[in-house]
Amino acid sequence: MSLKTFEQLLSTYPFVVQKRVRWADCDPAGVVYTGKFTDYLLLAVSYFFDELGSGNYAQWLRGLGVDTPCKGMDLVFHAALWPEDVFEMHCHVGDVRAHSYDFHVEARKSDGQPVFSGRFSPICIGRDVRHRVDIPAQMRKALQAWEKA
Repeated sequence: MSLKTFEQLLSTYPFVVQKRVRWADCDPAGVVYTGKFTDYLLLAVSYFFDELGSGNYAQWLRGLGVDTPCKGMDLVFHAALWPEDVFEMHCHVGDVRAHSYDFHVEARKSDGQPVFSGRFSPICIGRDVRHRVDIPAQMRKALQAWEKA
């Protein structure tokens, strides 16, 4: 019996996550629900966070004394998705500011057709003070490895 892979990290340099659309992601007409695209974006973010934190992002953040809630997020839709469609999310770090940074996702099907473009912007907050703090030097250095050339 062969099991289908519904998601996987294809590459870290460049950072690429592959996703297969599940039937449960779709409305009765067979088109992916709009809200599922947010889940897809956050899936790529989760894979990235795991890489950034060497497999345990939450523990890494605790060691740095920060948390990284979402400050902003946006999506632009280019094409519909249907059950069993396979697409890739190509990701990179964009602007790295004093307290926050941008994580960009360009999703496309295997034939190159664009599916969606997204941006996720976390902000660093101090674990003990619960307000914005500078991105720790160790995190800034790690982020620079994924900045778009």
